[in-house]
Amino acid sequence: MSSVQQLFSLEGQMALVTGGTRGIGQAMTVALAEAGADILLVQRDHSNTQTKSLIESLGRKAAIYVADLSSQDSILALTPTLLKDGHKISILLNCGGIQRRHPSHQFPDNDWNEVLQVNLTTVFTLCRDVGAHMLTHTPDASGRRGSIINIASLLSFQGGITVPAYAASKGGVAQLTKALSNEWAGKGITVNAIAPGYIATEMNDALMKDQDRATTILARIPAGRWGRPEDFKGSVVFLASRASGYISGEILTVDGGWMGR
Repeated sequence: MSSVQQLFSLEGQMALVTGGTRGIGQAMTVALAEAGADILLVQRDHSNTQTKSLIESLGRKAAIYVADLSSQDSILALTPTLLKDGHKISILLNCGGIQRRHPSHQFPDNDWNEVLQVNLTTVFTLCRDVGAHMLTHTPDASGRRGSIINIASLLSFQGGITVPAYAASKGGVAQLTKALSNEWAGKGITVNAIAPGYIATEMNDALMKDQDRATTILARIPAGRWGRPEDFKGSVVFLASRASGYISGEILTVDGGWMGR
């Protein structure tokens, strides 16, 4: 029987991460490295090296691959490039996402299309392409070939206000996660999602500055505070590791006990 340390260890594994340069994504990426994984960072350019440096300071390997999450052609080219370079990916963390706010009756088509592309179509494309790669792996002693972790949202369960594209995309992520799990869990690939609650990050800056809404939101969080990026370190390592080997198709909420669901 494996020890707890062995179950949670990611030693010898390679993780592909989108959205790892700041906030929740950066905290989760560093957590994977702290657990022993090497990291492939998908970024829009090479200018931001902070996460790469943090990973390397832990003694882990890191490389940046440039891709535009809003461009389907760019995303279609990504996995073939990674495989051509000889990488064996056993963890996929889809954390990249964007937000656009407009009243629904005025929501522009271009913003709708961009949000759906980045938050859902790109997630599907990477799940499909990296998942196909994982299916070629020889299973380990526990029958595991890989793990996929998508980032959903509380708006996977509720509609939000003035964010119809974001809500639609995150609802899609939740159902995509379940659909892929139905096909792949029996083949050694776990597919789960993490649904953040209200987290003090740049994406929620507008909400935090709206005193009335911020007060209303806080009143519905039993933990008594907005979440912080470091609150996600444990959950992502759990879902990436053998510790969650019999868990798939789940949407894990990290929300301080949010009373709005």
